[in-house]
Amino acid sequence: MIERTPILNLATHAILVFGLILILVPIWLAFVGATLTLQEVNSAPIELWPGDQLWANLKEAWALSDFGQKFLNTLIVATGVVVGKITLACITAFALVFFNFRGRMLIFWMIFITLMLPLEVRIVPTYAVAANALTPFQTIMDWTGISWLINAVSGIEVSLEWNLLNSYTGLILPLVATATGTFLYRQFFLTIPDELVEAARMDGAGPLRFLWDVLIPLSKTNIAALATIMFVYAWNQYLWPLLVVTDRANYGMVVVQLSDLVPDQLTTGGGTPTWHLAMAATLVVMLPPIAIVILMQRWFVRGLINTDK
Repeated sequence: MIERTPILNLATHAILVFGLILILVPIWLAFVGATLTLQEVNSAPIELWPGDQLWANLKEAWALSDFGQKFLNTLIVATGVVVGKITLACITAFALVFFNFRGRMLIFWMIFITLMLPLEVRIVPTYAVAANALTPFQTIMDWTGISWLINAVSGIEVSLEWNLLNSYTGLILPLVATATGTFLYRQFFLTIPDELVEAARMDGAGPLRFLWDVLIPLSKTNIAALATIMFVYAWNQYLWPLLVVTDRANYGMVVVQLSDLVPDQLTTGGGTPTWHLAMAATLVVMLPPIAIVILMQRWFVRGLINTDK
């Protein structure tokens, strides 16, 4: 049991305030930089109060970065990743909890261990698969002799190829697997009473109907929590879009496009860093995930801490 005393409350609030300051100071400096002119933002000492150039800087940064198409691309990818992660995590956890088959705990731990393997670690094999998603099937056919047999019988050389580079599919598919989502769903499904499962069986509900009519409505808060986390994760993707997309005009992402505004790449006459445009673009890119977190905050918290299902 946690003891509540004035001293402990004061210490707790002091720590929270300190953490809040650490988070807000960089955001405030970015906002101030976005409101200044080129000369003001590069002057010393650094300005701590906003100027009057916010709207002008936002318009210039938006036009310079061509954010219109990039925002649409990022929204499509983020939405696709969210839907894919929620669907895959839900089905996987459903199978692990409600189907009794040999090796299910081994499969669960194999999935859970992948939490220690972020995208940066597996970036090379993932890129190789994205360059030709059918390579594993081609390898199996070559090893088993099926390719040789087809060639010998029909004279057709089997060469499977599916290039995912420069496509929404290539941006979304490698990111939809989620051990975190599977774990969250599994922990929730384990709280479902056996009586509810038996009642559904007595009513004649099959597995898919039980999942759709019973589990998914009960999982709304979990879905909201996972969707919030994964939307922010997908929106802020940088490394994978940087590698898989070379056609930035059609498939560029906002975070990657933001790098074109950093001062060492985009400079005005005389080489003066354009920090004011970089900060203005940063504010624009930050708005969608911040809005999602604010709108989903209540459901997000309930989905993570609520145990009364």
